[in-house]
Amino acid sequence: MADPFTTGVGVLDRSVAILDCVESNPMGTSELARALGLTVSTAHRLATALVAHGLLRRDSAGCFHLGPRFATSELAETARPVLAELCSAAGESVQLWVRRADHRLCVVSIESAEELRASQPVGSLLPLPRGSAAQVLLGEQNPDGHGWVESVEARAPGVGSVSAPVRLHGDTVAAVCLSAPTQRLQPSPGQRFGAEVVAAAARIEAALKS
Repeated sequence: MADPFTTGVGVLDRSVAILDCVESNPMGTSELARALGLTVSTAHRLATALVAHGLLRRDSAGCFHLGPRFATSELAETARPVLAELCSAAGESVQLWVRRADHRLCVVSIESAEELRASQPVGSLLPLPRGSAAQVLLGEQNPDGHGWVESVEARAPGVGSVSAPVRLHGDTVAAVCLSAPTQRLQPSPGQRFGAEVVAAAARIEAALKS
């Protein structure tokens, strides 16, 4: 491997060198340490931190790959037409959320045409764990086995939502969320729109894998 470019900021340079390494050749901790001249403990510490930030992911064999954060733009573009169809069919606002440390970030937002609506603009950054999208991003599942998670007034009075995970390589990389005033989500958000939200998430997954 060619000598990595350095800026003099050691931790950053080593982290970027790890990303460069696995971009062309996914590998485990020991291989990373040998390739970059690091101790195994340093390589493990840096790679684990990069996984936590979504910059790397680790497969079942222990090899590191570039993580889901690098796919955010593609994810948003893939999801946008699917979410527009969901919004049109349901008549309610829909968003795509991704995790950013202990927050969730809205990367796609399609607003309902209703005068009274629940909306979050692109770029909204909300703390975990309140709301169905947050629950999905934290890996929570419906106890009754449904593919969706719902919440009622967990984040704001009068607002409910139902969300479903978008998975890539077995990991949850995003949450499709439909949100609306609670009076339009009877008998519950999940029972009202859960199947449609799950179907939209599945369509986005399929498009990402194709």
